[in-house]
Amino acid sequence: MHLRGTVLPGGERRDLWIDGGRLRTGPVAAADTLVTDGFVLPGLVDAHCHPGIGVGGPVSQDEAVEQALADRDAGTLLIRDCGVPIDIGPLRRDDLPRIVHAGQHLALRKRYIPGLGVELDDPAELPGAVAAQAAAGDGWVKLVGDWIDRSKGDLAPLWPEDVLAEAIEVAHNAGARVTAHVFGEEALPGLIGAGIDCLEHGTGLSDELIGEVARRGIALVPTLINIENFPGIAAQAIRYPAYAAHMRALHAGVGRTVASALEAGVAVYAGSDAGGMVEHGRLVDEIEALHRVGMSPEQAIGAASWAARDWLGHQGIADGAPADLLVYDTDPRADLAVLRHPRHIVLRGTVVR
Repeated sequence: MHLRGTVLPGGERRDLWIDGGRLRTGPVAAADTLVTDGFVLPGLVDAHCHPGIGVGGPVSQDEAVEQALADRDAGTLLIRDCGVPIDIGPLRRDDLPRIVHAGQHLALRKRYIPGLGVELDDPAELPGAVAAQAAAGDGWVKLVGDWIDRSKGDLAPLWPEDVLAEAIEVAHNAGARVTAHVFGEEALPGLIGAGIDCLEHGTGLSDELIGEVARRGIALVPTLINIENFPGIAAQAIRYPAYAAHMRALHAGVGRTVASALEAGVAVYAGSDAGGMVEHGRLVDEIEALHRVGMSPEQAIGAASWAARDWLGHQGIADGAPADLLVYDTDPRADLAVLRHPRHIVLRGTVVR
């Protein structure tokens, strides 16, 4: 195939060709022209997505495929699954988004949502569990950094700092990066000090900790559209008033927190947290939310496209790169809503829409 259009990032009007599922910047003989105008950009990236999780917990393989199709049809062509409780092998199909697998959530028994992760009986088991998940995944391991401790009635860390440091070192020695679910404030110093590579949500970050996150090059995936569920979670936590108040406060401050992280130079990426409380196919909502808290339209798109691809080790639009791209009639930098209506979705060199 042949495409001609304005290519993002950069904004130059260029010709591209697709041959054998790969992009080419030089002519390919006998190529059929797909478009001669419009805007072309690398496929979107959902850096926190859970194909395989539904409202009631783990879903069937068929349901997981439908979830992945919903993401694909909204333009997401690369997913970091950020913890999935089912076998993702059947999701590695040519017609579904590419997946960067982060294994299963690692948590302590009775300290996370039942059925979603590997539940350990003792914190000392964490380094061994991390080694197992590093071997099973695609270069990422997912920890549950904090969750409600019902004996305290509020969010609390799961892991001692020395265990975290050992576990993250195990992952790094295996060539894997580590990310962690973390809502509150208390778990953050231990995670950051132990050498974590990424924080999911990060709603408890203070200005001081944001400076340290920036200094260490730790990424943040704030999942803003999922944070909108915090007031509803609080409303259901009648038995735990301190936890409910805490969740409301975290929700109220998240815009300022992410804006401060951006100002400090923290690398922020788009993740919808689809699965459970967020429907699949909503990544554009997250891009718009990132724009509202301070990203320029181009930065917000990049956080869910070319910049996220670079962070995850996947190419964007380059000679020889996999042909995973989107075509739009008008410039999405001028109106992010354009992202909701791709003219074409090309995955692995095939027009799927």
